[in-house]
Amino acid sequence: MVQKQQLIYSAILIVVVIVIIFLTKKAIRKFSFVRAIEVNRRKVIYYLSYFFIYLLAGSALAVIWGFDFKDILLGLSSILAVLGVGFFAQWSILSNLTSSAILFFNHPIRIGDRIRIIDKDYDYTGIIKDISGFFLFMRTDEGKNVTIPTSLIMQKGIEILEEKEVTKDKEDFKYEYTESDT
Repeated sequence: MVQKQQLIYSAILIVVVIVIIFLTKKAIRKFSFVRAIEVNRRKVIYYLSYFFIYLLAGSALAVIWGFDFKDILLGLSSILAVLGVGFFAQWSILSNLTSSAILFFNHPIRIGDRIRIIDKDYDYTGIIKDISGFFLFMRTDEGKNVTIPTSLIMQKGIEILEEKEVTKDKEDFKYEYTESDT
């Protein structure tokens, strides 16, 4: 009898997760069209939101099926200790993903904008070609293709020289490769 109730709760949770994923995807899609955000940047946000939804759903399933919290916390702390060592060694990956999410939602730069990165060591001026989960791709005024980590974009001053007009044409968002790019 108890197992039947757990199966019903699990089925309800699965339906709720599917609805939440559908609504989240719809909200992100609407937000990205309003702000004219590129498809690849949208995918990164999808993946991050799915990760958190599945993490919460997994936690809810553990509660439904009666896992003991002491055992869960012991296993979770062991996993986090191992991951903590790995993340400490790879902190830049997390900072780049976080920076990419911040650039997606709040930063005024967009693909096609002409910007200048203000830094004492280097001075890049050019057009943004793409913004991915980890890097911003830029073609400088000198014709060089520059790849800059998104975490660096958040740390440096950015001057927007010319904003690209928002269009629905998907061709505007494609990165054009030339022989010098390969």
